[in-house]
Amino acid sequence: MDLGTAPPELRLPVPGDAGTEWVERLAKSECPAFTARRRRRTERSGTPHDPIVWIEAKGVNVIDADGNRYVDLTSGFGVAFVGHRHPAVVGAIQAQTDRLLHALGDLYPSDVKVELLERLRSLAPWPDARGLLSLSGSDAIATALKTAVLATGKPGVVAFEGSYHGLAYGPLAVSGYSARLRDPFVAQLNPHVQFAPWPAADTPMAEAISGLPSDWGDVGALILEPVQGRGGVRVPPPGFLEAIERVCRREGVVLIVDEVFTGIGRTGSWWSSVAQGCTPDLLCIGKALGGGLPISACLGSATLMSAWGQPDREAIHTGTFYGSPLGCAAALATLGLIEREGLMERAANQGKRHLRALKQAGLRRVVEIRQAGLMLGVQLDQEGAALPATRSLLERGYLVLPAGAKADVIQVIPPVVLDDRLFDGFVLALQEALEKLR
Repeated sequence: MDLGTAPPELRLPVPGDAGTEWVERLAKSECPAFTARRRRRTERSGTPHDPIVWIEAKGVNVIDADGNRYVDLTSGFGVAFVGHRHPAVVGAIQAQTDRLLHALGDLYPSDVKVELLERLRSLAPWPDARGLLSLSGSDAIATALKTAVLATGKPGVVAFEGSYHGLAYGPLAVSGYSARLRDPFVAQLNPHVQFAPWPAADTPMAEAISGLPSDWGDVGALILEPVQGRGGVRVPPPGFLEAIERVCRREGVVLIVDEVFTGIGRTGSWWSSVAQGCTPDLLCIGKALGGGLPISACLGSATLMSAWGQPDREAIHTGTFYGSPLGCAAALATLGLIEREGLMERAANQGKRHLRALKQAGLRRVVEIRQAGLMLGVQLDQEGAALPATRSLLERGYLVLPAGAKADVIQVIPPVVLDDRLFDGFVLALQEALEKLR
């Protein structure tokens, strides 16, 4: 079977000698924070957590340094929605490479940057959208937070427990995923952030919004994910985003929706928030946008984005590689591919099908299975249980991630090009992995 659509094949231990050699070299040159994290995971789960080292990826497959082949159900943290190294995306990058690698960003832009901004404007939920390009989801969130304070003059932000918006200082301050990520830096973070509880999918609406602040005096923005991704694929109750929008309109607060994970087709539409009946003030997008290359954007209406003022002085928010020609070319190819091949509809249908397969498997140790398009979260019954489970799945040839602040959720976010038979093979491997959990 061709690489890109093949089932797992493990020829050597995970990792084998070649992979171990790469990891040892890495430990001598990389910040020790990551080595320590692997040690903590080993201590917490009782299983080794040395990583595999990626050498090649195509479609849904990853090849490691030892020649083992895996099925990637992480989509590279959600980036490879259309699959790794899709020919349409690679072709666009190669064509752009032959013409222009780098331009002068906001000073002397490239033609392909203009084309991408026009394309994003056509997809935005406002007729007069404006965008600011950047490199990462965290960048896009920082742009949105800056836009909100320029528009309102208010520093306060309402965010949600369990949320994850990135680890740069602005986004970190509003990430409620885990206090341990914020605590070492809290003295340098925005002190005007309040966290509201994130409601479960079956929470009555009156209760769902009851945790919002009673005093909105210094609050200029509210930020949320339509579905909490790293938090464990936590889906809000129907109508929650609409209710939040009404509150924001009433209080004069800028509604920032983080679609870095959920947008660009992952949940079955361009924008999960809009599909849920909500029109945000600012949209933050990234991950799948570049088809494998780093690019992100913050989109908003022309009226709101005018808070940045007219460009008659030095730019107060920009970056050397913002609007990179290569990233823009990859993004245009990715957007065209998604639309041309009906990949949003496919994501919606596949997600429902995968949910049925998981539920019908009668999985041991599973409390709940949550799904939004091609985002699935398998909730386990014990804190930390996702760590040995994901390692066991790795050793069976399937890449998945632990999620949730308690590492009790198996996050499954496959590429949209995954064949159903490969997912069924994963379900069988998951059954085996969960049977072996202590």
